[in-house]
Amino acid sequence: MTLSSDQKMPAEDGSGDHGDTASLGAVNTIYSSNSPSEASASQEEPFTTYFDEKVSIPEEEYSCFSFRKLWAFTGPGFLMSIAYLDPGNIESDLQSGAVAQFKLLWVLLLATIVGLLLQRLAARLGVVTGLHLAEVCHRQYPKVPRIILWLMVETAIIGSDMQEVIGSAIAINLLSSGKVPLWGGVLITIADTFMFLFLDKYGLRKLEAFFGFLITIMALTFGYEYITVKPNQAEVLKGMFVPSCSGCSTPQVEQAVGIVGAVIMPHNMYLHSALVKSRQVNRASKREVREANKYFFIESCIALFVSFIINVFVVSVFAEAFYNETNKQVHDICVNNSSPHSDLFPLNDTMLTVDLYKGGVVLGCYFGPAALYIWAVGILAAGQSSTMTGTYSGQFVMEGFLNLRWSRFARVILTRSIAIIPTLLVAVFQDVEHLTGMNDFLNVLQSLQLPFALIPVLTFTSLRPVMSDFANGLGWRIAGGILVLLICSINMYFVVVYVQDLGNVALYVVAAIVSVAYLCFVFYLGWQCLIALGLSFMDCGQTFHLGLTSSPELFLLNNVDTDSILSR
Repeated sequence: MTLSSDQKMPAEDGSGDHGDTASLGAVNTIYSSNSPSEASASQEEPFTTYFDEKVSIPEEEYSCFSFRKLWAFTGPGFLMSIAYLDPGNIESDLQSGAVAQFKLLWVLLLATIVGLLLQRLAARLGVVTGLHLAEVCHRQYPKVPRIILWLMVETAIIGSDMQEVIGSAIAINLLSSGKVPLWGGVLITIADTFMFLFLDKYGLRKLEAFFGFLITIMALTFGYEYITVKPNQAEVLKGMFVPSCSGCSTPQVEQAVGIVGAVIMPHNMYLHSALVKSRQVNRASKREVREANKYFFIESCIALFVSFIINVFVVSVFAEAFYNETNKQVHDICVNNSSPHSDLFPLNDTMLTVDLYKGGVVLGCYFGPAALYIWAVGILAAGQSSTMTGTYSGQFVMEGFLNLRWSRFARVILTRSIAIIPTLLVAVFQDVEHLTGMNDFLNVLQSLQLPFALIPVLTFTSLRPVMSDFANGLGWRIAGGILVLLICSINMYFVVVYVQDLGNVALYVVAAIVSVAYLCFVFYLGWQCLIALGLSFMDCGQTFHLGLTSSPELFLLNNVDTDSILSR
């Protein structure tokens, strides 16, 4: 594999990045697999997407920092940060507090910082190339691995969508005092999703402002719970900045792994790399590209700081109020406060286990009905905001991997139907514990899909023919490789623990078979990534076969001609 960018390649204008000028160095040479007839057809048929309008950047004399420019770049990072506040994350937070008190706050902080660094790579890819991650995968990977990768990412998006449906349904049930059954809440999420689809007709900045409003609701509602419970501030700070876990056993370790899996979401890499394309950046100017990278990173820091504080609110509330509480203690308090939900907690001395639903109930029992309803409003805001960003993720992934453009309405019909059918069946035929228990399975599903976002983003941001002067340096390559390996290992441990708890031999056999195929594909992507990181001796050339493709090297287009690409 030749990683030099000296050779010239054919120009590309099919990135879907309307209005952008030619990109830097080798970036503007990425070849589009669209045929001329397809290109003309796409021009004749206007397509509605997030990028119908672009936010212009104010022109000012060059300075180290400008609040006007930061404001112009503000938006994509906050939409990205919503994935750090989805119902799956909130449930992981409350369980962390109830199981380990404040001891795992440093894990949450570390996971958020790692997430920020990975989001930086995704954003840089979108800014520098004018293509989002799915589009780059479409152009760079051979057909079979590309389709497998698309299926894996779609699985992650559908799993995330199911968590959002579950969270919204639980919130609606709590807000209605049980008058709207869980299955009714699931059906309501269908209608509200389509209602939100009309929001972007009012302009990109108004849509981003609406998401900012939902984040503000989460900050206020969970902040109210924090003020009401009044956790020990010294313990909060100690748990956040002192990396230790004295007295921790297997449940606490598993919860720490679960935090990492919940915080770093695979589809979020694809989303962020696409959202940054909404700003008008002249990619022919290295100074403007460098400036865009800087402001997007600053905005991401601010957005993830806000999301981290909200997550800390949730962890601290349950750490202070419900750590080491037993079911009997909670049951007695709920009975004394005439709560209709006291039967959720059996009369035994086992430690309290909480989820999104029980979390609201115990808050209501201990701190009054206001705490329950405000909690439900926060969960509803988390579910609804995640619903829309999940919709955008699905659209970008389908457009990028398949070069297929569906209307957003058709796209939502497909993914929301797949997400709602199993959730609705559980809501109708099972109880709330089975519904919230699906979140554990979905967190495992997200963990399994993580390599299919992290490995490609590290691969392509390390390739000079793709990123030109903005390719990862040696330090970023080493650090990125270690982080990806560490995160994937942690999440695989999480999956193994979950499978062991199933206690079914048949499931063990199925898991073993699936694991072999899964690991083969991860090793394939990892092999390509190692070559991109500089281990060129691992490039075995055209004669090496993995069973996936007869040409395992990346389609680095400075050494692959147009005809050979089309023939593939």
